[in-house]
Amino acid sequence: MKRLTNQQRLLAGAAATVILLGGGFAVWSMTRGPDAAPEASAEAEEEHGAGEALEMDAARIQAAGIVVAPVGSGSLSAEIVAQGTVVGTPQGEAVLAARADGVITRVSLRLGDSVRAGQTVALIESREASSIAAERATAQARLTAARQALAREQRLFDAKITARQDLEAAQTVLAEAEAEYRRTTSAAAAARVSGDGRSTGVVSPINGRVTESNATLGAFVTAGTELFHVANASQIEVQASVSADDAGRIAPGDRATITLPEGEVQATVRSITPGVDAESRAATVLLSVSGVGGLRPGQAIAVRIYTRDAGTTEGVSVPEEAIQTVEGREVVFVRTANGFTAAPVIVGQRSAGRAQITSGLTAGQTVATRNAFLLKAALGAGEVEH
Repeated sequence: MKRLTNQQRLLAGAAATVILLGGGFAVWSMTRGPDAAPEASAEAEEEHGAGEALEMDAARIQAAGIVVAPVGSGSLSAEIVAQGTVVGTPQGEAVLAARADGVITRVSLRLGDSVRAGQTVALIESREASSIAAERATAQARLTAARQALAREQRLFDAKITARQDLEAAQTVLAEAEAEYRRTTSAAAAARVSGDGRSTGVVSPINGRVTESNATLGAFVTAGTELFHVANASQIEVQASVSADDAGRIAPGDRATITLPEGEVQATVRSITPGVDAESRAATVLLSVSGVGGLRPGQAIAVRIYTRDAGTTEGVSVPEEAIQTVEGREVVFVRTANGFTAAPVIVGQRSAGRAQITSGLTAGQTVATRNAFLLKAALGAGEVEH
């Protein structure tokens, strides 16, 4: 066998060293490389979508139909959700009825027409109107005669022709005539007797619109028959039904919100009925509304009442539709001066269309609610400012 020279031995050792180093690097790459790459990728994904800004001015927000609302304070246990009905206030609705028996001879307005306070809506030709007008005319004639008689007696008394008792008698007759004239005039005004004395008028006491009309031209009606309903849409309140237990948690002055397609309307608890309805077993909460946009008498709505302990209970809540999922994380779009910012949040309890936020928001911030998904779509399309 041929022996290896010293040079050959050195070359063989170097080759073996290179092979060993190469194999070790390959093993290290296989064990370390895959772990490091996902970690960096996870960190990148963690940061993506959070804190990114969407530039959008007020005109674009309105055009897109995006509705914003303030973040409410207090836990969901401090909120009471109830069904309510929009009704007119005592000064905001009126029933127009016939004041005497008779035939309807004129109808001036129809359903939905605007009406002014003091405007005559219909005329009813009535025998009672004629009687009232005749009494008024008779009283006026007697008043005129009594005044003339008193003037004559005054001249005779001044001339020392008649006694004082004759003057005093004339004064008594005049006082009686004046009282009778005031009575008949008041009766004619109450019956809305027309100038010709043939008809009584149906007059609206408030401004508003005709919401119901039961008057037919030529129809005979009796006194007290309801002919028209008038309502003023700017004079409304809300009646909400709550259980007896919930009624005990509500106090006058508590804040409330009404959710509408156009956004939320703020309201305040004005009063609570002391008892419950015998059939429904529910108490009625009366709410005064701040602004009446979107509300109409008779409309059924959902009311959320924030009880007196809402301000002292920790936590905040938002409508569920405000929460969007971006790359597996739940975010809420917070309103900023230039648009919106995607704020990561941790969601807790959910109830009746609202969600408790345990982390990521503070009370007083304004967030996108209705159509917030449009902001999510814009964020995914890359319309963001980093």
